[in-house]
Amino acid sequence: MAYGKLMVILTCAGCCAIDGAQAAPVPTAMDMRRVFTPQPLPDPPNRYNSGSGLPGPDYWQNRADYVIHAHIDTPTHALSGEETLIYTNNSPDSLDTLWLQLDQNIYRPHSRAGFANPERHPNTTDGMEIDSVAIVHHGHETPLRPRISDTRMQLALPGAPLSHGQKVQIRIRWHYIIPGPWGGRTAVTPARDGEIYEIAQWYPRMCVYDSHRGWDTLPYLGQEFYLEYGNFDYSVTVPWNFTVVGSGALLNPAQVLTRTERARLAQAARSDRTVMIRTEHDVTDPTSHVARMGEKTWRFYMENTRDVSFAASPTFLWDAARIDLPPVRPAPGMKPVPRLAMSVYPREGIGPQAWDRSTEYVRHAIEYFSRQWFSYPWPNAINVGGHGAGMEYPGIVFDGWEDRNDTLFWITTHELGHGWFPMIVGSNERRDAFMDEGFNTFIDAYASQHFNHGEYAPKHDAEFAPLTGRPADDIIPVLKDPQAPTLMTPAELVPEKYRHPVTYFKSAYGLVLLREQILGPERFDTAFRRYIQAWAYHHPTPSDFFRLMESEAGEDLGWFWRGWYFENDWPDYALSRLSYINNDARQGTQVSIKAKGRLMLPVTLRLAYSDGTHADQVIPPESWHLADNITVAFPGGPTVDRAILDPEHVLPDPDRSDNIRLMKSR
Repeated sequence: MAYGKLMVILTCAGCCAIDGAQAAPVPTAMDMRRVFTPQPLPDPPNRYNSGSGLPGPDYWQNRADYVIHAHIDTPTHALSGEETLIYTNNSPDSLDTLWLQLDQNIYRPHSRAGFANPERHPNTTDGMEIDSVAIVHHGHETPLRPRISDTRMQLALPGAPLSHGQKVQIRIRWHYIIPGPWGGRTAVTPARDGEIYEIAQWYPRMCVYDSHRGWDTLPYLGQEFYLEYGNFDYSVTVPWNFTVVGSGALLNPAQVLTRTERARLAQAARSDRTVMIRTEHDVTDPTSHVARMGEKTWRFYMENTRDVSFAASPTFLWDAARIDLPPVRPAPGMKPVPRLAMSVYPREGIGPQAWDRSTEYVRHAIEYFSRQWFSYPWPNAINVGGHGAGMEYPGIVFDGWEDRNDTLFWITTHELGHGWFPMIVGSNERRDAFMDEGFNTFIDAYASQHFNHGEYAPKHDAEFAPLTGRPADDIIPVLKDPQAPTLMTPAELVPEKYRHPVTYFKSAYGLVLLREQILGPERFDTAFRRYIQAWAYHHPTPSDFFRLMESEAGEDLGWFWRGWYFENDWPDYALSRLSYINNDARQGTQVSIKAKGRLMLPVTLRLAYSDGTHADQVIPPESWHLADNITVAFPGGPTVDRAILDPEHVLPDPDRSDNIRLMKSR
């Protein structure tokens, strides 16, 4: 069902009927002052974050570069690794300690996450065992004694603190047991032809040190991340019959791929159609590998990223097609190469409306988001058919081999959309989830409209059944629920009951309202692209987003930020009077409107004439600055049949019974 030419359809996921809904008090004219009073933002502008929402003249950001060697022992499901981390302090502060994240400690029996979210990790392990930590200076290692607290590790630096512009090199050796098929965040899952390893959050990762809090060391409770950017050179050693795909570019194809596989990849780089790199026959044919015993080491490289992940399995079929974007340099000193969309999956995923189409979906997502918002920066984009976590990492996403039809399209597009939010625009997912899941849900709803003339439009979220399919109605139970959190609620404080309705749907629908009803696509798109470009590979806050959208779009939006983000307000308009001026249709018609809600979205007033024509007038938010009642006059014309507020049903008005008024003279 369309909502006019510009309205994208976005269906609420999990917006079930919520108990406790209640009506808000009807505002008075005096209340309008509160509605339009300037909204204070959490972070005041300064030299680091400017009043325009752009990075300030003294904006700084620390950096973390990694060289990692990992090994998977398949009989024990153990991953061991050695990491050399080069950390650069670009802050004006001197640092005497470093903090790192040890996400695998979430699986320890008495982890904080086990109490906060016990349903998220049913398997337990000993977590990440740190074998050694040392500072490396001129090739010599000085051991450090780590202080580990739940999912964090603190390293006290010996000697002088790390001052502005200095680097420190840390070497860490660790191992852990991969904790079974949970959530795709380091999982091992049995399939018909072997096990699938989806390896993520698998190495000690630097915490962010920023100008807002210093070290941001929230414990990992199972939600999302906040990470520094840098370059990654990493290698993975696995059994001879494994295929490995990972974030970034494969640097040693001649050592791990057969001549046939390399030729097929070259063909895929020239093809708009999917090319099989490893076929169903190859999965069970030992001669399809470069070696038939021992182990192979696969080496990858990725520039300017906040993370890397990989998948490894003997079960993988592998296909690819070119991405229609300019070639990209895979590593320093190498020539630019074509970009590839790829998919790997077990035989269970084969099907004409299943994983046979995955790479088609990958290719569309990367090309569409690149042309609409910001160009994809990395060599490859990979969809993994595994446990079915629906989880994103830079350049690679983990989905389910059982996904089919529209579900596979939606989950693929959504997870790849995270390449923009928060992989390119590096917001703090641990605290501001709406800037991650909500922004991404917004862009992938439009991608659903765009793909193959709307083959899978409108977008529904695969985990939940839709309600009416009309977002203006589906959001109302959330807005009116007194227990529902606001979008500005810290991510870890949003109950699971509300996570999808609020963090995903309300955030995305808010951007739809901003684009379609408040700013219009041209102003919104220009401002939103500027936001992405300005904060690519940086760390914006909600205040930066709010300020930049206002500055670039040329609109004071404080009333909208307050009502939609800081509160759960809604619009509610009522027609209170419809009459001719001096009882003469030739002199014109006047319509009186009352505001009963606290969110003053622009609303269309339509005058429907008896001859079938109509006249529309958009009532802007400023109409309600000092009054809760206004009267709109239309010039004389045909006799009037009725007046209608919001005739296209685009606003979340919970009481539409007073949105239509008939002319009494009929």
